Amino acid sequence: MLDVCLLGTGGMMPLPGRWLTALMTRFNGSSLLIDCGEGTQITMREKGWSFHSIDTICFTHYHGDHISGLPGLLLSMGNADRTEPVTLIGPKGLERVVNSLRIIAPELPFELKFIELLEAEATININGYVINAFQVKHNVNCYGYSLQIKRGGRFFVEKAHENQIPQKYWNRLQKGETIHEEGKTYTPDMVLGPERKGIKLTYCTDTRPTKSIIKFAANSDLFICEGMYGEKEMEAKAREYKHMTFYEAAMLAKEAKVQELWLTHYSPSLVRPEEYIGEVRKIFPNTKIGRDRKSVTLEFDKTE
Repeated sequence: MLDVCLLGTGGMMPLPGRWLTALMTRFNGSSLLIDCGEGTQITMREKGWSFHSIDTICFTHYHGDHISGLPGLLLSMGNADRTEPVTLIGPKGLERVVNSLRIIAPELPFELKFIELLEAEATININGYVINAFQVKHNVNCYGYSLQIKRGGRFFVEKAHENQIPQKYWNRLQKGETIHEEGKTYTPDMVLGPERKGIKLTYCTDTRPTKSIIKFAANSDLFICEGMYGEKEMEAKAREYKHMTFYEAAMLAKEAKVQELWLTHYSPSLVRPEEYIGEVRKIFPNTKIGRDRKSVTLEFDKTE
């Protein structure tokens, strides 16, 4: 299962009750953060989650409302005597940007590893996640992220017996290992059924609607998408500054055939986003208003 928490939902500036953009996920003892706006540590503590298990941080882009909380977070990690490395993922220029911010956190007791995104699409396998990064359309280089937790096929004792596989190898085969022993080769498909449906979460902010979003969000269990403006008359402004309205996000959700849509990254002028949800649900019924610390646990399909 995958725990998901939308830590902050604000765009541009923090407001009372609305911190800046950040998403956190937890899976199998590993925590991942997408963006780290101002207030990320505070809202994380209010949620009751810890930064200790964060080992991967992804950045959509380097505007201040998406990265301004990073130096403080790194300092807190260092002051907690962390020694395990942290992997940072983001658009070209990542290492330069992070090292510039680290002028106030120059010495850390752990290593920072950098993965810079140089192509329009990239796939990264890390800590049980399959991360697909995809370029979107903002006024600076910006990426969305699709996180997948793969799920292998069901183990069949009958297949293991039919293929005369010694029991001492079953566990390794279940984990996907190919075994060469005693002059024989044993492969996972000799004990497993077809791959089952996994878990998929897609997250994007600060962009106009793009085909890449539909492609990578397709069939997501949860799609968290920017809705900068709820007012229909703000569409021209959204186009000018390369952002999205609630209605454009709902259309993307509909076309991508996702299970659920959470709106986020609201303009400071959008005080009551819930006022517009009725019209949005006419486009995509399972739309939810994102709130700071809104959470869900995504689980594997129990019927498979």
